[in-house]
Amino acid sequence: MNFVIPNFSPAQPEIFVLVLALAILAISPFLKKDHIFTYALTQFTLVGAAWLTATTFEPSVTHTFSNMFVDDVMSDVLKMATYITVSATLVYSREYLMLRGLYRDEFFVLVLFATLGIMVMISASHFISLYLGLELLSLSLYALVAMQRDSTQATEAAMKYFVLGAIASALLLYGMSMLYGATGSLELGKVAAAVQHGIGGNTVLVFGLVFIVVGLGFKLGAVPFHMWIPDVYHGAPTAVTLFISTAPKIAAFAIVIRLLAEGLHGLVADWQGMLIILTVASIALGNIVAIAQANIKRMLAYSAISHAGFLLLGILAGSLNGYSSAMFYILVYALMSLGAFGMILLLSREGFEADTINDFKGLNQRSPWYAFMMLLLMLSMAGIPPLAGFYAKLAVLQAAFQAGFVKVVVFAVVLSVVGAFYYLRIIKLMYFDAPESHAPITAGPDTALLISINGLSVLLIGLLPNALLSICDVSVQQSLMLP
Repeated sequence: MNFVIPNFSPAQPEIFVLVLALAILAISPFLKKDHIFTYALTQFTLVGAAWLTATTFEPSVTHTFSNMFVDDVMSDVLKMATYITVSATLVYSREYLMLRGLYRDEFFVLVLFATLGIMVMISASHFISLYLGLELLSLSLYALVAMQRDSTQATEAAMKYFVLGAIASALLLYGMSMLYGATGSLELGKVAAAVQHGIGGNTVLVFGLVFIVVGLGFKLGAVPFHMWIPDVYHGAPTAVTLFISTAPKIAAFAIVIRLLAEGLHGLVADWQGMLIILTVASIALGNIVAIAQANIKRMLAYSAISHAGFLLLGILAGSLNGYSSAMFYILVYALMSLGAFGMILLLSREGFEADTINDFKGLNQRSPWYAFMMLLLMLSMAGIPPLAGFYAKLAVLQAAFQAGFVKVVVFAVVLSVVGAFYYLRIIKLMYFDAPESHAPITAGPDTALLISINGLSVLLIGLLPNALLSICDVSVQQSLMLP
């Protein structure tokens, strides 16, 4: 039997990130607490991976490693978004981590391994590679949440995250095993072909699909599988919450697209019925419960649940337009969440967590520019034109409407108006209330520049949405060969 050497070229970014992460892990004990070098090397790793992704870009679909790994336009776009998001997360988090004694080498190593897991999930075309990427990401996140060892909140959040994440992974794995039993293959392409041609018992396929959707519901944080999100967002250090709320959401979108849109599109009528329940429940509970929150991290957690509902609204359409709209939505949401949690980190200082909505009182008097950036981010999350969040919601609503889900669309629009209240409340506190603290807002030049770029990019994408929409359309059309 001859061993065929696989084509390593499509996986160059993953190999580069793995090698650099292992190198940082190996040399960190000899750096004598020189974490600045580790930070720089981590940023270099992300820049290098972005360069490799750009240089190996091809407008075609390439499979390697016995069809376990795929390199297509969608994977390249999502990976570039991941690099940008993770790099920005490190910039925002740097001072926060230093002040709390969390600026350690293991933080950067875990972030890189989590990023590697995201990259593997994005390019997975096989159940095994998909699951390996998911577990690499999940295990890294569990450790990151528990990094603040002297915090009972962080420890409790990590335990909840671990237990519920393990249950979700088990359900997902069980669903995959049932699909394998029904179709005889672990490759997404062959599973899709088997489903399309009616191979395998339909009952077994539907049962496997139920477990798949439940597992995905946990990973997305959709109702009724959302119970871990508020506690993890609240209990984890804010820098870790920032990471969890951005890049892993891109990975969650990727796994939904790979499994439902690519592998199980032939069962679209079956999983649409399940997603309707998740969509309606997530939008309703997320927007209503967020109103009652006094802690801004918990408020943004319930906001994330409602945004998961809007993301599923695009998937629910079951069309190329719906999938591309959902991709546009998740990229815009990652950008908005990055800026919102970046502002929380910006207002935090030594011994003080700016994690209540009252901490934003009078922000306009303390810094009109930062207040304006937060204004843009909150209005965008609320879906107010002409910001990026408005076009993201409009795109998924249009896709669902065209697919015939008129009642779901009307319900989503009404709850979106209700949900705008808790975003507008933050704006009211910033501009019309007196500040509770007059402590100066200090930020490094890199953080100040990044928060400005972050806020203004939300406005720019809102004014000129067609460029990113076109990229998403081309990515989905090229990557998903739907019948």
